[in-house]
Amino acid sequence: MLSEKEIQDKLKTVKGWERMGNAIEKKFKFKDFVEATAFLVKVGFAAESMDHHPDITWSYSRVTLSLTTHSANGLTQKDFDLAQKIDQIG
Repeated sequence: MLSEKEIQDKLKTVKGWERMGNAIEKKFKFKDFVEATAFLVKVGFAAESMDHHPDITWSYSRVTLSLTTHSANGLTQKDFDLAQKIDQIG
């Protein structure tokens, strides 16, 4: 698990992600349902390739992704690596 200082430093490297307790979260807005779906498919493949999976809230064209490392009960480097990968997609 990362220290509080490490988390704050790493938050500066992932634009739009916010600290939410033991997770980081980002909200995405798309033109329509189809764009949101395409984004989530890409996120799914990226997450699977990294063996690290986000919690997803999805409502039509709005998607919220939340990242935490459940096994560590907090944030790890894996969360920030996936956040960066997601930002390349979105």
